[in-house]
Amino acid sequence: MKKESKLSKSLLLNIILFGFMGQVAWAVENNFFNMYLYNRIGGTEYDIANMVAASAATAMLSSLFMGSLSDKLNKRKIFICAGYILWGITVMSFAFITPENVSKITGNPAVACIPMTVMLVIIMDCVMTFMGSTSNDAAFNAWVTDVTNPSNRTITETILAIVPVVALVVVTAAFGSLSGVFGYGPCFIGLGLLVTVCGIIGIFTIKDSRNGIKTSASFGECLTYGFRPSVIKNNKSLYIALICMGIFSIASQVFFPYLFIYIQHYVDMGTLTSTPIYLIILCVIALIGVIALLVKLFTSIDKVGKAKIAFPCSAIFVIGLSLVYFAGKNFWFFAVSALLGLAGYGLLMIILNAAIRDFTPEDKAGQLQGIRMIFSVLLPMVIGPRIAAAVIDHFAVDTYINEYQNAVNIPVPHIYLAAAAIAVTIFIPLIFLAKEFKKAKNN
Repeated sequence: MKKESKLSKSLLLNIILFGFMGQVAWAVENNFFNMYLYNRIGGTEYDIANMVAASAATAMLSSLFMGSLSDKLNKRKIFICAGYILWGITVMSFAFITPENVSKITGNPAVACIPMTVMLVIIMDCVMTFMGSTSNDAAFNAWVTDVTNPSNRTITETILAIVPVVALVVVTAAFGSLSGVFGYGPCFIGLGLLVTVCGIIGIFTIKDSRNGIKTSASFGECLTYGFRPSVIKNNKSLYIALICMGIFSIASQVFFPYLFIYIQHYVDMGTLTSTPIYLIILCVIALIGVIALLVKLFTSIDKVGKAKIAFPCSAIFVIGLSLVYFAGKNFWFFAVSALLGLAGYGLLMIILNAAIRDFTPEDKAGQLQGIRMIFSVLLPMVIGPRIAAAVIDHFAVDTYINEYQNAVNIPVPHIYLAAAAIAVTIFIPLIFLAKEFKKAKNN
């Protein structure tokens, strides 16, 4: 498929549509599934850590196998469209996984069925993650790499970075409000239907980017490609960028799985409950606009500029997280600090994702999605939430009673300080990444 320096309307449509719907589904999975497990099912912070870790391992393995398979079969479209359709169906299944329904099957009281229900939620989360990672993390991300080039990747990554923020706003406002009115079940069904419809639309709008590309390598060779020492040596710049992404993502996963729970149970909302939801959404959209404007300015900077920009963005991220710790229960102090941290988070994500795409060999995009997922998902989601769980377990002073009359710990601001401590170490590999950008420019 011919790569154009300017994104066509068709490409923009599919990048926005599939990027947005994928991120809506991931936003619900990464945030409300945690709340669902914590509040509705009766799980603990360690159950959340276990679910996140299991989901991360599934995401990495799915991306590794299915990304390599999409390269071997020279296909992307079938993995994207079929994956989204099945992804939506698995999301809908969560509407029926409750202690009450398990109680009807086993004949035991609902309270006694909590451990089994927690296990079922975690297992089904892995099944859902397999579908989502196959379609979004592996096939869609490889497709984006296929159809873009260094001249339009910064703007592409801007779109793909803004989309998750918009998705989070929509999920927070819509899913959060509707789940309070109708319950989680109908919301899971509605979300699942939207994701499935997205997959059906793709059948008519997506053009397969792999037509005409052939590989003589076996599936086993495709599968192990990114792990070979020779490949790592010859693509040093890519792996340095992945290390930066790993540190960034570990820091993010220390607080993100507990963010909504923290806001719901720790931060003093004060009179905010009477503030119109549209004002809150407008504030977030204003932040998105600032990020988009800054990145638009960055698009005129060459490759060396990406590394230079990464340093101040990392500093903003670290400072924002640190200020959240000092904000304590004060909502407005928390909100300003969190917005600062999220600005650094969004900008840094754009730069690192663009760098990874720039340094990815063009004919190996699918085979390297699993490697990308090790650094961006597997290690962060295994390490980050467990650090947070240990911090919460050690520093928590307050608990709240869930629906099943069990006392569970309320997340504490110390998790943001722990995230900042991890995030500050990104400056070390960034120094080496800056050198790789310079080499790439000189070559």
